[in-house]
Amino acid sequence: MTNPPRPTPAELEILGVLWSRGPSTVREVHDTLGPERGAGYTTVLKLMQIMSEKGLVTRDESARAHVYSARAPQARTQRELVRDLVDRAFGGSAARLVLQALSGRRASAEEIERIRRLLDEIERGKA
Repeated sequence: MTNPPRPTPAELEILGVLWSRGPSTVREVHDTLGPERGAGYTTVLKLMQIMSEKGLVTRDESARAHVYSARAPQARTQRELVRDLVDRAFGGSAARLVLQALSGRRASAEEIERIRRLLDEIERGKA
């Protein structure tokens, strides 16, 4: 299977719900997004149908209410989005991405520790 297309911001919101809730109906996704999202039920339904056609989600039609699941795990989708961003905006340089990200927002002590551990693993050839 080839990589699915890059999700739009609205599709990422829906994927976020599916990653956190697991397989869900359109109603469950709509209710989780809440009124602040501003999208009506039919808009969420149409987006999820399009996402199914694009290969971003799978649809189980065995029950009256179709149940949707994210096709790819969250980490894989994030990796693909970051890889695309690094290529398009940072000329393929992960270092430039990290430097820009860290200069734009203060990292917490926990985030800095996780970054240090990852760098140590990379240096040891484990990542």
